[in-house]
Amino acid sequence: MTTFWIVTALAVLAVSAPLLLALLRGQAEIAGAEAFDLKVYRDQLSEIDRDRARGTIGEAEAERLRTEVSRRILAADSRAHQPAPGGRGTGIARSGPRRIAAGLVLLALLGGSYALYLQLGAPGYGDLSLGTRIEAAEELRASRPSQAEAEASAASPPLEDAPEEYTQLVTRLREAVAARPDDLQGQALLARSEAALGNYPAAHAAQRRVIELRGEEASASDYADLADMLVLAAGGYVSPEAETVLDEVMQRDPHNGVARYYGGLMMAQTGRPDSAFRIWDTLLRDSPPDAPWVPAIAAQIPELALRAGINDYALPDVASAALRGETPPALPGPSAGDMQAASEMSEADRQAMIEGMVDSLSERLASQGGSPEEWARLLTALGVLGQTDRAAAIWTEAQQVFATRPEALDTVRAGAARAGLATE
Repeated sequence: MTTFWIVTALAVLAVSAPLLLALLRGQAEIAGAEAFDLKVYRDQLSEIDRDRARGTIGEAEAERLRTEVSRRILAADSRAHQPAPGGRGTGIARSGPRRIAAGLVLLALLGGSYALYLQLGAPGYGDLSLGTRIEAAEELRASRPSQAEAEASAASPPLEDAPEEYTQLVTRLREAVAARPDDLQGQALLARSEAALGNYPAAHAAQRRVIELRGEEASASDYADLADMLVLAAGGYVSPEAETVLDEVMQRDPHNGVARYYGGLMMAQTGRPDSAFRIWDTLLRDSPPDAPWVPAIAAQIPELALRAGINDYALPDVASAALRGETPPALPGPSAGDMQAASEMSEADRQAMIEGMVDSLSERLASQGGSPEEWARLLTALGVLGQTDRAAAIWTEAQQVFATRPEALDTVRAGAARAGLATE
């Protein structure tokens, strides 16, 4: 560290040397204009002597000219030795202030450089280029503690208070499952019961057995529940074992919110705030307002954005509402209440009201996208209006938008069915 400070001090001195030399060096004794005048006057003296030798002028005239030119030389020399305007003199009288100014400039450069480094830098750390940071994050990710180590070091949370009758039922369930370990329903019920009590190690053990019993039929939701229990058992830490389970979830459902949330959390825990921010920001914008991970992301993503180098991040509306504890707004577009209110209007007003809301929702979905529920609502409204051709075109588009999300597509399909479209 001492070497670093010495090198930086020398660097500051090297940069400031030209300025310091300029301050310490005195003004030239003869200014440019006066020096030129003196040269001209000396040439005139030489020319007078040549004219006298050639006989062009007489001795008396030559003497008069010499006297005049000599007077001018004395005047020019006097002006050259006078202090310049503004007090910039020369010689010993001005050397003291110049040295003081040079010392103050040097102190300002040294002090300012060190103060700026202490604020923006990290004393004691080596150079951390982007490549170095990525390598360090990969090493941290590869060498992080296992699930067993994390559970051993995590503080065991107190079990949830439950009625004595319920705890007795769970005890009996444990005994029954122990006697029949291949009972799928018993294992699934035990996993949920242990999780409800806060006994997450026992919960994820039972959930893992559920997945083993289901085999190839195990769903993304089954694996997501297992990942959730593993992370909770480790005190919020995403272990290598939990990461493996998350990979299984993403293979089955790339849009699974639980897996994407924990995937971003893992990146944040292993030194990749940039990747974590991208995952969470995308998830926030894809999530419905009542998604369980929205409040957690909303509380953490502003700081994560700063760590990722994003200083002007603006929370999406859904996240801002979650931070304020507000009830998520209803989905835009014509609701059942809107339809009921429209029934009390005249036929023309009712038609105009519904069509206006439908057009607004359709335009927003086309330009910004939306949730499956919004697409389903649009299709239902178009069916009410009798615009089946338009509904059919939107249903075709929805099948492309949600082609990789079967569960979301089922929601939209229900809306298409309500619009009177054949959905098979």
